[in-house]
Amino acid sequence: MQLDFALGTRGPQAPHIPHQTPRLLLVDDEPRLLESLCELLKNRGFTLTTAKNGTEAISRLSSGPFDLVILDLRMPEVTGHDVMDYMNVHQIDANVIITSGDSGIEAAIGALRRGAYDYLRKPYPREELLKAVQNALQQRRLTAENKLIADQLESSERIYRYLVDSSPDIIFTLDHLGTVTFVNHRIQALLGFRAEELIGRHYAELVHSRDLERANYVFSDGQQHQRWSRNLELRLKSNHVGDQGRVFSVELMSVPLATQIMPAEGFAQSQEHLGIYGVARDITERKRADELIAYQAYYDVLTDLPNRVLFKDRLSLALLQAKRKKGGLAVMFVDLDRFKVINDSLGHQLGDVLLQQASARLKSCLRHSDTLSRFGADEFNVVLPELDTVQDPTRVAQAFLDALRAPFELGGQIIHITASIGVAVYPKDGESVDDLIRNADLAMHAKKSQGRNGYKFFELSMLNQSFEQISVESGLRLALSLGELEMYYQPQVDVKTGRVMGAEALMRWNHPQRGFLGAGAFLPFAEESGLIIAMSDWMLEAVCHDLLAWNTLGDERPYLSINISPHYLDRGDFYDKLKSTLERYQIAPSQLEVEVTENICIRNPQAAIEQLHKLCQLGVRVAIDDFGTGYSSLAYLHRFPIHVLKIDRSFVMPIEDDSQQFPVVLAIISIAKGLGLKLVAEGVETEVQKRYLEQAGCQTFQGYYYHRPMQQSALMSLLGSQTASLNERARPQ
Repeated sequence: MQLDFALGTRGPQAPHIPHQTPRLLLVDDEPRLLESLCELLKNRGFTLTTAKNGTEAISRLSSGPFDLVILDLRMPEVTGHDVMDYMNVHQIDANVIITSGDSGIEAAIGALRRGAYDYLRKPYPREELLKAVQNALQQRRLTAENKLIADQLESSERIYRYLVDSSPDIIFTLDHLGTVTFVNHRIQALLGFRAEELIGRHYAELVHSRDLERANYVFSDGQQHQRWSRNLELRLKSNHVGDQGRVFSVELMSVPLATQIMPAEGFAQSQEHLGIYGVARDITERKRADELIAYQAYYDVLTDLPNRVLFKDRLSLALLQAKRKKGGLAVMFVDLDRFKVINDSLGHQLGDVLLQQASARLKSCLRHSDTLSRFGADEFNVVLPELDTVQDPTRVAQAFLDALRAPFELGGQIIHITASIGVAVYPKDGESVDDLIRNADLAMHAKKSQGRNGYKFFELSMLNQSFEQISVESGLRLALSLGELEMYYQPQVDVKTGRVMGAEALMRWNHPQRGFLGAGAFLPFAEESGLIIAMSDWMLEAVCHDLLAWNTLGDERPYLSINISPHYLDRGDFYDKLKSTLERYQIAPSQLEVEVTENICIRNPQAAIEQLHKLCQLGVRVAIDDFGTGYSSLAYLHRFPIHVLKIDRSFVMPIEDDSQQFPVVLAIISIAKGLGLKLVAEGVETEVQKRYLEQAGCQTFQGYYYHRPMQQSALMSLLGSQTASLNERARPQ
């Protein structure tokens, strides 16, 4: 008959792995035999399903799965052969045991050709059937397990191949001679070689010549001694077009490959070396980053000079050599004068260009054995080893000054710059790295304080001054917290009336050991240490407190002049702090006069102009202190919102004969009149000075001729007496 295999159609089945309870399908068209078969197999750990004919068997198989089918061969309509054909067409995976009463060989051959596991003739012994069932299920289990293992191996192979081909690393194998036997395709992306063209070539063709000895150690000696190699760095040649001279750095891990050789009796077990399995990771970028980090750790990026770390290292080596040879060396500290002013004025970009050009000029003055380093923003250090005489650093220092004398062209502008240089010589000025650097630094600062643009050798007195500065700074910090700072006031007098119109606030330090110290003894240290900010905050509170007391004496409102540090003026919150303090003490802004020095014209003129304009809009007056001693120009004087010029005492002191002419004083007075500014002469101590300045046109004087600086109580008494005298004169007679 023609069987329609569309009945119960199923797709290919995956191999069924028997569970603890195997599923059996029993098929026979004789009910008695089918019942007998069920009776035989029940209670033996099987799940049994029966079919009374071939059609029913196909229906059961379509809803499977089954592990074993015990199938009668001779059945009407749909025979056992037909059922097996159905199973083959639909790829139903199950073992089949045929039971048949047919003694012909053709039936058995037909069943076995269709894939039957076993063939039993009816009637069969019970034991024979049970044995056949056990063997069929065991074979079924082994087949399923083998297929699972094969599938897993195939999957692992696919995964391994995928990982190898997609790995960012070069994966390779070499034979025992060092010949490439396998390499993945990463080699092409990295080095430009196709994987196929490298098979059969020796590794030495890829390794940079300088690293070949190291490669031989790993690939040859390491293989012989069965050594693993980890984190070994090698450089490989590039084959990219136009890039053949380039090398790539790789980090290598390699494992020797070997097989065990079974020894003859009485001999030790040995190994046969097959080659090397290795993984090479591209670390070119990491090497560049490491080199950059190492460079930045020891070199200044802007000037390409050694930084202070490398400088100290080289100075240490030079000191060891000098001590061993009983020779000398010098350390120089070079600071570019007024660099901050230039940097702030022209901008940091041009400032950087200036540093690069200046460092190149300095370097050109040195020997190959000398070291020039950038120590700070505008500071350079030099070590001169193997000195013969003290004249050697003198010649170098002068060469530096000469090299910097030529103008620099920056952004279309011509810039002139000078340097202050300090020199410390081993062994006279120190025997350690830190001592020599410190003493050269002290010598440089000593030169700066004496006029810049030159060089100075270290002297022991400089160290004593440095210790004094540290002592003063430490004492100042305590002075603020212990209330040792006091405000004194020196009156400013109208020369025509003799009345006190106002006063200048002067800070004094009531030092516990040294007594009262003037501002000149400690304010420079406060400026350098940054304490000037806290001290200025304290001063602002103190003078406003005292000024409030002045206002209780009468209707007159004397003004108070306070000196403001450029550092304090530069603070973004200076204006707000001043305004809030005046409001808190209910002081009219017109009673306050802020004194600034001419140097604000060169620090940051635009920012200073903006700050001073805000003060003027508030009602505070602005005075230029010590006019003529610093740096300013008529252009700046015209732009700055200034109300008062103060003639410095250094111009007043030389006036000893009022019949002589003092051009500088007369010029300052003329400038003030031309700009409509009030004049105050400081340091007036004699009648001659008073008379000369009065005749020249100055109206307000400050100095010992009238009053010394005094405490708040003394000034209150003076102002009280003046107010009483004025009230007395105003009373009707």
